[in-house]
Amino acid sequence: MEASQFQEEILRLKKERNAVILAHNYQLREIQEIADYVGDSLGLAYQANRTGADWIVFCGVHFMAETAKILNPEKKVLLPDLEAGCSLADSCSAEELAEARRASDRLFVVTYVNSTASVKALSDVICTSSNAVAIVNRIPSEYEILFVPDQNLGEWVRQQTGRKIRLWEGRCYVHVEFTHASLSRMRQLHPGAPIVAHPECDAAVRMLADEICSTEKMVGFCRKSPAESFIIATEAGMLHRLRREIPEKEFLPAPTERCACANCLFMKKITLEKVYRSLQSGEPEVVVPREIAERARIPIERMLDWSTN
Repeated sequence: MEASQFQEEILRLKKERNAVILAHNYQLREIQEIADYVGDSLGLAYQANRTGADWIVFCGVHFMAETAKILNPEKKVLLPDLEAGCSLADSCSAEELAEARRASDRLFVVTYVNSTASVKALSDVICTSSNAVAIVNRIPSEYEILFVPDQNLGEWVRQQTGRKIRLWEGRCYVHVEFTHASLSRMRQLHPGAPIVAHPECDAAVRMLADEICSTEKMVGFCRKSPAESFIIATEAGMLHRLRREIPEKEFLPAPTERCACANCLFMKKITLEKVYRSLQSGEPEVVVPREIAERARIPIERMLDWSTN
């Protein structure tokens, strides 16, 4: 089938199954087009928490589908390709985090949502790039904060809050491909275009950025800015959403040292055909062991509560 035929069949099956399709901003354009909701990790968590659908088809990566399952233990959560993982989540294991916790009884673990369910279960609160600063500001000053697993995001949060924060040595393999040199050359070519960077980028890139924010906040910044062109330093899928929602402006992919193709290979594992097959068969289903899910739900719900109060 052609892409348009897959899309039609997906929409038909979605109605039959009483399913909702959630897609991350980094998904392929044709996936974003058939999603009920496209957003960042925080927005997706809210949508998963509120849905009345029987099935949740998660077009993202494994930790996102796990989060949806933790928040909806009674619902069927499908991830069209179970191999859609995350290098950042893989950088912090539950065993390593448990060892770090044993070293201090005053430790408050702030865990980026890009982490496994087992790591979330050992955490005090979860955060996303949208709310990380607000979350850290809610933590009482007597605690020692450990931020896992993204070192760059944690470093940026430390700068924004002025809090003492221990950082885990983990990084997103896509965001560290952007460099100060590649962005400097791009700025010379487009001097009037603001650089909008995700906080997972290295400090040298963040120093050049006119705005550092989550993917969701990129939409608002670019919409309100008087600029007509923007250099976007995050995963390439975000450009589809920006161009769709703000068609009157120009969005330029920030180049890496090698190319202007900052694609997450894990995100791109989700295809229309896999979504179609998943809705047909009800597989592959994401399952989180009950004990881990119950423990992980506490810091996730704390995040949702702290983000709205």
